[in-house]
Amino acid sequence: MQNSTAKTLETLFSLEGKTGIVTGGSRGIGLATARLLADAGGRVYNFSRSLPVDGEYPNIVNRQVDITDSSALKTAVTEIGEDGGIDFLINNAGITKRVKAYEVDPEWWAQIHKVNIDALFFASQCAYPYLKNAEDAGRIVNITSMAAYMGFAEVVPYCATKSGAAGITRGLASEWASENILVNSVSPGWFQSEMNRQVVDPEREKKILSKIALGKYGRMEDIANMVLFLVSSASAYITGQDFSVDGGARAFGF
Repeated sequence: MQNSTAKTLETLFSLEGKTGIVTGGSRGIGLATARLLADAGGRVYNFSRSLPVDGEYPNIVNRQVDITDSSALKTAVTEIGEDGGIDFLINNAGITKRVKAYEVDPEWWAQIHKVNIDALFFASQCAYPYLKNAEDAGRIVNITSMAAYMGFAEVVPYCATKSGAAGITRGLASEWASENILVNSVSPGWFQSEMNRQVVDPEREKKILSKIALGKYGRMEDIANMVLFLVSSASAYITGQDFSVDGGARAFGF
């Protein structure tokens, strides 16, 4: 029985022989995801502006890449693709800050869109020639947010970009379905990430926890687990979908 269970799990979730990219992988959700995909046997290229010290994961290759620099991004993705192909791309990188809507200046609006929308789209575009030739269907997983569906005060530009990311997910899934590429997204709820700490104060935290069905923050590993499912053979008939990992926040009634 034990051998049968291990064989089933390996068949469904092993990433042995597969290569992929995680953006924004120096900390938080990105780093947890890169580590889990490496643990599953994948070779993971971790793109970030700052390089984490992570000697415990020989399957992770840290690359210092500014994903908002289209030329540098294309060069990095092409090098990986030409070296051995690309099986999955996790568009995780994102930024936000707390600012009232009437105080948002054009510079911040442009910056958040450059990271959260432009880089996501162009990373997918750069990876496309290699993903379509992946042996077991190329996979793109975009990390969106519950802010793609719900309104949050003082982070309107973030809501806009995450709604855009959800739209890109559906559009690419439709266009590339015949190209051997599956495109899905994961919408995290509230996690104790560096990004969330930038926009949460004690009063807001109390409100947040009261509106989560499970009444607690999620773990970075909870997102990583969903990403692994979406890049594994277990999700072979899923594309164009978004998966909320939010402790029941979107479903919670009154």
